[in-house]
Amino acid sequence: MLPADLAPPALTPWGMYLAADVVVKTVMIALAVASLATWTVLLAKGWELSRQARALRAARALLLSVPSLPAAGADAALAEGTAAAMLDAARSELRLSQGLQAGEGIKERVASRLDRLELETARLQRRGIGVLASIGAVAPFVGLFGTVWGIMNSFIGIAHSNTTNLAVVAPGIAEALLATALGLVAAIPAVLVYNHFSRVLAGLRGLLGDLSAAVQQLVSRDLDRAGAHAPASALRAVH
Repeated sequence: MLPADLAPPALTPWGMYLAADVVVKTVMIALAVASLATWTVLLAKGWELSRQARALRAARALLLSVPSLPAAGADAALAEGTAAAMLDAARSELRLSQGLQAGEGIKERVASRLDRLELETARLQRRGIGVLASIGAVAPFVGLFGTVWGIMNSFIGIAHSNTTNLAVVAPGIAEALLATALGLVAAIPAVLVYNHFSRVLAGLRGLLGDLSAAVQQLVSRDLDRAGAHAPASALRAVH
């Protein structure tokens, strides 16, 4: 039977954590926090992007069904979010361009405003997702550092105890390997969630492009309609 001071700790995850070196414990805590951050981003960002996708689809469907640029507050689906911002940008440019005859120039300026809104919205949608890429890339190496440190301490303990009994050596190595396992537990979900959000963001970029195109179509239609009315008014004035 082994002496009491050489008895191995309980070989459970919690027991190995309690028996681990302070550096290995710190690594384990950091990896646990990283894993918690991954699941938090998945839930919070997933809900946010899902809500935005529903709003963009509703706004796109509405704008594709109306004949002209809707007035502010005309519909609740267009009262907030990206759709409201794009419509406000188009109305602002049309107001500032009153009295100008170059319809193509007005369309280009509207398109420029909408492009900037698309880029800003895409940047905001990506906010908070970059941390997943960092966790996926760094967590395995952090876990490996904890493993190397733990195994180093195990060999030092072997030298101090003057024994090579497997029952004494194994617990320290198991504690060290637990850090690698935690690193993988933190990294694998982070990579999967990041890839999932990359696909979701690609779909949202498509919806933003559709919404921008719908607004530009309404602006172009309104300008063409105004241009068609202008010659008729001029002809009546001559007569």
